[in-house]
Amino acid sequence: MNTLAVGYAIAATLFFLVIAKYDIHMFQLSSYRNNRYFRWLIPGNIISLKRLFAMLMLAAAFIPGYYGIALAACITIASYVHCFREKFKTPLVYTMRVKRLFTTDIILFLAIAVPTLLFAGEWATVITGVALALSNVIMLLANIVNTPVEKGINRHYYNDARRIIESHKGLIIIGVTGSFGKTSTKNYLAGVLAEKYNVLVTPGNFNTLLGVIRTIREQLRPYHQVFIVEMGAKQKNDIKEICDLVHPTIGIVTAVGEMHLETFKSIENIQDTKFELINSLPANGLGIINNDSKYINNYTGITSPCKILRYAVEADADYRATNVQYGASGVSFTLNDGEALNSRLLGAGNLLNILASIAVADHLGVPVNRQRNAIARLQPVEHRLSMKVANGITVLDDAYNSNPQGAKMALEVLKNFAVGESNRRIVITPGFVEMGARQYEANRELGRTIATSCDYAIVVNATNREAIKEGIDEAGLATDRYYLADSLNNAHAHLAQILKVGDVVLYENDLPDNFK
Repeated sequence: MNTLAVGYAIAATLFFLVIAKYDIHMFQLSSYRNNRYFRWLIPGNIISLKRLFAMLMLAAAFIPGYYGIALAACITIASYVHCFREKFKTPLVYTMRVKRLFTTDIILFLAIAVPTLLFAGEWATVITGVALALSNVIMLLANIVNTPVEKGINRHYYNDARRIIESHKGLIIIGVTGSFGKTSTKNYLAGVLAEKYNVLVTPGNFNTLLGVIRTIREQLRPYHQVFIVEMGAKQKNDIKEICDLVHPTIGIVTAVGEMHLETFKSIENIQDTKFELINSLPANGLGIINNDSKYINNYTGITSPCKILRYAVEADADYRATNVQYGASGVSFTLNDGEALNSRLLGAGNLLNILASIAVADHLGVPVNRQRNAIARLQPVEHRLSMKVANGITVLDDAYNSNPQGAKMALEVLKNFAVGESNRRIVITPGFVEMGARQYEANRELGRTIATSCDYAIVVNATNREAIKEGIDEAGLATDRYYLADSLNNAHAHLAQILKVGDVVLYENDLPDNFK
């Protein structure tokens, strides 16, 4: 056995651990879907620092003697240093699926490297180097190998969750979906219903079928009276799958907008998918929908005979907020021109979420005075137009899951936020993604709205830079009133240079790590 080849193989295996982790991380951020992973990889990320490291490892395989081994060792050390220093907004979550994928990925690499080392002679290092350069292909092969196992495991978990749900007699199940607003509505509704019921909600972003299954298996207990299920979707039938498991009797559709057009292809597909919740409700069920949302208001595909209630701020509705006034302390309004209500929450979007919560609470018999007390105590959900004041700077954090309608609402809050004569309203945003053919125009329109809503803008990353800049320029914002940042770190460094006590900063959206 060639000693030099063994040395190279050891360095290559250690390097593979680094690049395999990165490949799997990006695959996880792509929801384990090959098409989304390839859209991330090609063409924008086919060349990256880690890919450059891999190509250098391949090049080292062609260098004879100990010089090649020394180069491979240096590259491996450099990759580990880079990996240690690299910070991700969303770190890799070591789920059991990830651990299985990691194991299979390493086994496949070793299945190439070990026989090559034993039998390929002088070509051993070259073949191993090629395997490193094609690490993402090996990772996708590992996913294919694991697919039958994953399906079997998921089937077992699904059946177990269905057994638990079916054994829980009398449980009130409420589904919440929408292009945006569903997480806030879920949490606000839980806060109001907790005045009368023992409530379980799907935590965090557990809004996929597997997330709901995990919640049922790990958290649902016999003493729970209400189960609020957030339902997300990236393609048609995603929501129907969840409804077929939990069978909700109450459903809320918070909004229908141009989110995930890249996968849905059309707004009509998004409408049909969101209304899978309403159409899954039984005849004695209750559907609650946002009448201010254009694509909810004009939808004609409801097939369930259940009762439908509508809520709105601007349109006619069963639950309507009037005399609305926003301020730094939140919002005040009257319900159907009747009782006055107050909340600490900001923005029209949060007001709509409150109205949906009131509609469900009325239906389930929560006393009115207890509803009002709960609404006054509601706290904003983190990263969803929450407000913090520190060192004289007000930060409006709307960084999660931005979309055209939600961004417009957040910018309206910023526009109307009171500041001193020498202070500025500042927005930091990378724009919107996963909007398919509509993405450029939506970000261009965002730029126009920014120009009329703030005093200074910082556009982050290259993904939507040209579109947002074009919109800003069209609306006439002077070039010295916006800055194009290469990264969020660059944006923060620039912000630190211009920020003054009394300024207001809106963070609008925060692209995941697989967008640059």
